[in-house]
Amino acid sequence: MTDKNALIQPDRDQSAIALHIVDKAGLPDWLRARSGQARALLTAQAFAGAAGEVAVVPEGDGDGWIAVAGVADRAKLGTWCLARAAERLPAGTYRLAGVGDAAPALHGWITAQYRFDRYRSQGSEPGPRVLLTSAVRALPLALAEAAAVTMVRDLVNTPAEDMGPAQLEAEARALAKAHHATIHVIAGDMLERDYPMVHAVGRAAARSHAPRLIELEWGNPSHPRVAVVGKGVCFDSGGLDIKPASGMALMKKDMGGAAHALALAGLIMGQNLPVRLHLLVPAVENAISGNAFRPGDILRTRQGLSVEVTNTDAEGRLVLGDALTRASEAKPELVIDFATLTGAARVALGPDLPAMFARRDETAQALLAAGIGRDDPCWQLPLHDAYREWLKSDVADLQNSPSNGFAGASVAALFLDRFVGEGIDWLHFDTFAWRPVGKPGRPKGGEALGLRAAWGLLQGRYAAG
Repeated sequence: MTDKNALIQPDRDQSAIALHIVDKAGLPDWLRARSGQARALLTAQAFAGAAGEVAVVPEGDGDGWIAVAGVADRAKLGTWCLARAAERLPAGTYRLAGVGDAAPALHGWITAQYRFDRYRSQGSEPGPRVLLTSAVRALPLALAEAAAVTMVRDLVNTPAEDMGPAQLEAEARALAKAHHATIHVIAGDMLERDYPMVHAVGRAAARSHAPRLIELEWGNPSHPRVAVVGKGVCFDSGGLDIKPASGMALMKKDMGGAAHALALAGLIMGQNLPVRLHLLVPAVENAISGNAFRPGDILRTRQGLSVEVTNTDAEGRLVLGDALTRASEAKPELVIDFATLTGAARVALGPDLPAMFARRDETAQALLAAGIGRDDPCWQLPLHDAYREWLKSDVADLQNSPSNGFAGASVAALFLDRFVGEGIDWLHFDTFAWRPVGKPGRPKGGEALGLRAAWGLLQGRYAAG
């Protein structure tokens, strides 16, 4: 992929192609200033100024030309309004004509040019489209957020053989090195004593994909402590409750929660947010072998509860339980976890909307508002107390997967709630981390869903502190 830092540049009167932005209401006036040839070509291309339309027409003498992009409302440029133009225009450098602050559109311009070419013998990159902007103050954050989204996409798109627990550890170590953070990793059988559920889920994997608990800390210890936790199931076969082939097809993305957590940690550290960051990633492969954990096993937990395994395919909540316990021991002000946790959330909300659960209404409302403000919408589902009884077990403190089939996303969240310390502000994302159908600026494949919403919440809560 083209260096994202080159796709948006400060406007210093460089040579550039004019990119005009029009909407349906303003198109007639804009057309009056064009030549007859330009108007004829736009008519031939059926350009009507609708959102997402892109055209190129001659301008001036010789071989000069300009570009024009349709948007829903020229007065309110949104995140994705220029994404289609960034995908379809010829390679070159462009300057918006007659538009002031285009800051909201910078993110979409960059992310629209994302390509995952790691495994192609020849890249599919058509050449960069560079946008010049006068919104210089918005540039560093736009680049940082685009880099975070790109990180999630790259990690999720990478197949499990090349993105196992060891590779997630390497990504965390690279972050720690870049931002002078401390990192501590416990792996393999060393997990059994202190992180027994992480060990149980991951112990059947090949040695090269041995489980681990990745823990990073950064920031001034006197600042508010924020824990970010990500489910790192690098491949999920379902365990002995094995998935069908169709259910395994996308299971390389089951570490999408870890990808979100790593990317959010990078934003926090890169933008020097005044918090004490505690990042935790339980990284495992839910594999099948002679020592795989079984339905009916009763697992110990770091917290001291016992868990009856009623379904080995409900493993994400198990590894998160130990990680959330560890996060809570440090008494954070806020815990945010990301997980590709349940199919029930996707049945309820589809692929675009991550399900969000919160202990405190004010935190939920701030998160939802931040998501709307960044075109990264989320949807709150309930932590309904009446469903807690479904987690009861006849032989242990709780079971991991009730069989009644009701409210799967809420029940999974209630399971996690048992491992978050009392009184701690907590947000849980049940996200898909995948886009099955591409949209402008958001290609098919791995995707950050809820990342920018969570980052907006943290900015609003701590940046002014």
